Amino acid sequence: MKGSYSTAQIGLHWLIALLLPVQYLTGGSIERTHHAAHMGVTPSSFDLFQHNVHNYAGMLIGVLMGVRLLLRITRPPAPRSPASRRQKAAAALHHALYAAILVQAGLGFVTSYFWFGTAAYHVAIAKIILLIVALHFGAAVWHTLVLKDETLDRMIFPRRDPSSEKL
Repeated sequence: MKGSYSTAQIGLHWLIALLLPVQYLTGGSIERTHHAAHMGVTPSSFDLFQHNVHNYAGMLIGVLMGVRLLLRITRPPAPRSPASRRQKAAAALHHALYAAILVQAGLGFVTSYFWFGTAAYHVAIAKIILLIVALHFGAAVWHTLVLKDETLDRMIFPRRDPSSEKL
């Protein structure tokens, strides 16, 4: 199959895809722990646990996304055909997703360890990422169920050419 990604790229994609919902599910604990601290109340141990999961999973996502970006730059998938408007739109969406996730991870780090004043931007970018992921998922469904093409297969089945399997 032409244009597939390497096993490393596919693994990183799906690992990040699994970690993103963790961020949304644990994000509320940040506000609860900070609110409790400001009210002079000890936050619940479960909220503190979720707070830590959110912070460390966010840092992991940032590192994994950085590695994924480097792999994408150094080992791009083989082009399938001349770029159509649809393929250019898909590339723009992917670039926006990469940028948003990297900025989000960086802002989360800054918000957690240096300046809480960036928290509103961190929350706003989370909503942008949610929108981009919804578009990304919708496009995958469209390609699979309507166009019935191999687009989704590119992110499931690794390259068949063993020489292109390098990181």
